[in-house]
Amino acid sequence: MNDTLRKQLSIYQLTVGVEAPPQAFPSNPASLLALLRSQIDLLIEQKITATFWVKLPPGKVWQAELERYQSAMGEVGVINTYRFKSSQDNYLQLLPNYQLRREYFFIVVSPQFCNLIVARRLRKKSQPGNSNKAKNNKKTPSLVAVTAMEARIIQQVLEGIQQAIAPESLPTLPAELIYPSTIEPALISRLLTKQLQRQNEINRQIGNKRIVKLKEQNQKLQNRDQLKEGYLASLCQELRTPLTHMKTALSLLNSPTLKPPQRLRYLQMLNTQCDRQSILITGLLDLINLEHHLEQISLELVRLSDVVPGVVSTYLPVAQEKGIILASTISPDLPAVCCVTGGLKQIVNNLLHNSIKFTPKGGQVSIKARIYGDYVQLEFRDTGIGIAESEISKIFDCFFRVRSGTAEELGGAGLGLTIVKRLLSRCGGSILVRSKPDEGSTFIVQLLIKKG
Repeated sequence: MNDTLRKQLSIYQLTVGVEAPPQAFPSNPASLLALLRSQIDLLIEQKITATFWVKLPPGKVWQAELERYQSAMGEVGVINTYRFKSSQDNYLQLLPNYQLRREYFFIVVSPQFCNLIVARRLRKKSQPGNSNKAKNNKKTPSLVAVTAMEARIIQQVLEGIQQAIAPESLPTLPAELIYPSTIEPALISRLLTKQLQRQNEINRQIGNKRIVKLKEQNQKLQNRDQLKEGYLASLCQELRTPLTHMKTALSLLNSPTLKPPQRLRYLQMLNTQCDRQSILITGLLDLINLEHHLEQISLELVRLSDVVPGVVSTYLPVAQEKGIILASTISPDLPAVCCVTGGLKQIVNNLLHNSIKFTPKGGQVSIKARIYGDYVQLEFRDTGIGIAESEISKIFDCFFRVRSGTAEELGGAGLGLTIVKRLLSRCGGSILVRSKPDEGSTFIVQLLIKKG
């Protein structure tokens, strides 16, 4: 056989190209392993000394089956293992061959029993732009296989393998191989039984995996329901609180002995609670809209120097009114970062708003940015009331508010940080918080630098 034919040799085609060829069947690595194991089981049970010719998929599980046979038989069998490139002496090197690279074989020859399994990897058909077809492809068998027990087929295949061995490898075919004239029906029956047992084992494993997966999915659904119930309970409580205050103010306004200063105070209470209700509803609508459309919102490249200074300028009058020193250092040389379209402005707005709100008169708020590895870090530092360590992990939860002695003054929807975290998770960013009570807080936002 010339080199061209050797390089085009296919063990699978040799097997199915004979007269009255064996029937091919769809398979996969798990089923192929089950076939191999059932044959090893039979050979060990019947104490059959055999010679193997194998080219198996990569992985320790395949080699373990060969070692299992040698261990049980006292290493009396001969195992010829083939690879295309190997520095190990116990592997026979095959000539470069595109066909054989996609094929695996397991051949057993002994005076009592012989068998051949050949499997061929199917080419993956790419179907871009069609997710439904891509999902269907996952169910498509990854292998097509044939098995044969006829000595003439096995002899022809072994001669083909001999032709495919690299010249530097030693010949592997003995001068004379002894094949059984007929395989005892009892052996065939035992082999079929073991194949069924191994296949049942696979089915049990698949069933167990499905049960575990269904349990995990069920647990996720239960957790989601619990979160939803907690969310709804919190929402009802949040909506009820300002309504209770408004109802109290209205009932007091109806008092016939009410004095003008008291009337003014109750009217201010109504106005404050109406504003609080409005802020809460607006925040909820923003969060709901974000949850529903976040995955569809596109990402954009944006420079911090194009966004942060503008937001800072809108908060300067508020900071000056509270006697807070507000400063920012954003270099125009910082690289562009990836963020949700319009999201960077919302992130900066929410974090800066919180920093000023929770910083008392005479305090300081600063914003700085720098490169940190593959990210740009945006740091918000304030000298405000700080956050207790036990509360830091909760501040991104819906409706959570930091405890303070001026809760009414500092009240809000409790959704700003929740929205910030959602936006950052969409664009691969993150946020870190460092804080101590009465020592201020530092919020560090990391935004991924766009490469290329």
